[in-house]
Amino acid sequence: MGPATLLIAGTSIYAAAVLFLSRSGLANVRELERVITKDSLTDLPNRRALHNDIEALSANHDEIAIALIDLDAFKQVNDHYGHAVGDQLIQKCAELLKEICAGEASCYRLGGDEFAAVMAGDAAGTLLEGLCRSLLEHLATSIEVDKREIVVGASIGLARSTAAARLSSSEMLRRSDVAMYMSKRGGKMRCTWFNETFDQRREAVRELEDDLRSAISNDEFAIAYQPLVDAKEGQIVAVEALLRWNRIGGTPLGPNIFIPVAEQSGIINPIGLWVLRRAMCDAMRWGRITLSVNISAAQLRNPEFPIKLGEILEETGFPAEQLELEVTETCLVLDPIVAERSLNVIRSFGVRISLDDFGTGYASIGFLRQFRFEKLKLDRSLVVQAGQDDGSRAMMLSSITVARALGMDVTAEGVETDEQADLVRTAGCDQIQGWLFYKAMPAEEIDKLIAAQEAQVRSLADGDRGEQAA
Repeated sequence: MGPATLLIAGTSIYAAAVLFLSRSGLANVRELERVITKDSLTDLPNRRALHNDIEALSANHDEIAIALIDLDAFKQVNDHYGHAVGDQLIQKCAELLKEICAGEASCYRLGGDEFAAVMAGDAAGTLLEGLCRSLLEHLATSIEVDKREIVVGASIGLARSTAAARLSSSEMLRRSDVAMYMSKRGGKMRCTWFNETFDQRREAVRELEDDLRSAISNDEFAIAYQPLVDAKEGQIVAVEALLRWNRIGGTPLGPNIFIPVAEQSGIINPIGLWVLRRAMCDAMRWGRITLSVNISAAQLRNPEFPIKLGEILEETGFPAEQLELEVTETCLVLDPIVAERSLNVIRSFGVRISLDDFGTGYASIGFLRQFRFEKLKLDRSLVVQAGQDDGSRAMMLSSITVARALGMDVTAEGVETDEQADLVRTAGCDQIQGWLFYKAMPAEEIDKLIAAQEAQVRSLADGDRGEQAA
């Protein structure tokens, strides 16, 4: 073979190699692009792909709409069943989302339990909202995962961009996230469109969070105590600690306003511990009077809460058997396994657990047996309705019967008239709480009431001894 032939052969081999490498390199580049724009668990496009798609659609369509979809109870699924089941649930939800969108909208997984859907074109927002409502209807029923029937809802936030008010992909995602947050605050399992006032509200919430943090260090919180009386004797047997915020230089706010903000931000944890410590220190002066303190769902989900409670009991020396923690049904249904675990630790100290606001939710007999409450507190609404119609009265009576069968004491809340007091007393309630007897008051006023009550008891005892001596 001559030099020319060798040169031609070498050139051919080199060209073939270059062609092979270029094609291989191009394939690798395409594979890399696919990898960085796809979610590995669901094979849906990811956050990067969403931003790219919105920017591309913005150049060709007047209206673009985005829906941010956040699963409502995914953390509990992971906690209860493990991450393997959680991953399967994510895959099932991804399949459901693709099935509902069916090519009309593009679907994405943004990470964790967050999904998104994007649609472009005339009336894109209206059409996308319809798809989202269909998704919520499907999520209202259980999803089978690993032979388990799991119910997981979703909260959805919607935002749109138009040619007249074009938004970047980042701003659209931010707005839909704000709207999704409002869906969660509004009760979950709903769609909410972004509104300019949401930003103002979020800013107000952030300012309130800052004020709450300052309030702790500035000692702006106080506790009022509302007595509970024995239904038969009328004597004070317990007090409920109620948080008050003496806000310096600001508009006075009730607990119904600032407690939800404290729960959302996590500030409820230090505030709640302050309430427990302060209330126990005050109640040490009141002898055998039971102290009731409300705890929130956020506190109950905090694994450190039982430990901190034990430390405060030891620090103050307050008798654990005189402490009663009040929880609502919402506290328990959000995460029943974690809640039950925490309550078992708390009970081991000797602390009693009371179910507050009974009659406003859907607690069943099974629910009551599962958590083994020591007391049931009938909500004011049930007491009021029981005095107005036979059906509500029968409901109240049956609730008291169930409580008795399960070994629970019963307190009627919000009693404001003699008729209501007679009704709950006849029905078999052990304790009564309400403005008919006492409103909430500072600890110093409780001091006077307890002192007067003890003096009366001593006087009666002295009178009895005198009659016996005579």
